[in-house]
Amino acid sequence: MEIKTAEFVISNSEIDKCPKDGRSEYAFIGRSNVGKSSLINMLTRKKGLAKTSQQPGKTQLINHFLINDDFYIVDLPGYGYARTSKEKREEFKSIIYTYIYERPQLTNLFILIDIRHEPLKIDIEFINNMGVRGIPFAIIFTKADKLSKGAAATSIERYKTRLLEEWDELPPMFVTSSENSTGRDELLGYIDAIEQEIK
Repeated sequence: MEIKTAEFVISNSEIDKCPKDGRSEYAFIGRSNVGKSSLINMLTRKKGLAKTSQQPGKTQLINHFLINDDFYIVDLPGYGYARTSKEKREEFKSIIYTYIYERPQLTNLFILIDIRHEPLKIDIEFINNMGVRGIPFAIIFTKADKLSKGAAATSIERYKTRLLEEWDELPPMFVTSSENSTGRDELLGYIDAIEQEIK
């Protein structure tokens, strides 16, 4: 699949204000500063489509981007951002989980993980929570350009080993880099395969 058009549609904090046209939605989430917005810009090849920042917590709303006039990519606020008030963290949490649990158009959730890090409790707990809830999801390892191929493979194996402590079958996994477009074709191919299956 090739993305020909990508346009920002709406930002909001309430799912009842999300688009009501019934198109499928592919949402991206991860810890703050994991590279969600950069990945969306890489996939769409529109550098400024999703707003990026060196400061964690830039994405604070549900952002919908219409792709090829066919489906939505959704940029969700990051989870686990500590440098804000408890009240604000609870607000982000409410936005995130209300969307994930109650949005029927959510077709697949992509959970982003920084490939440079050891398996973190907050990521494992989030992944396990999605499994318990039956949310269809895949894992995307970001920032692969920051590691050698060998180190990246080792990091992924650590995550697989950790997940297999609780999972019988691993979810789909992708390795990406927004810097050099690693994983772009595989990720878009995955979305395209889901789209073909549900139409």
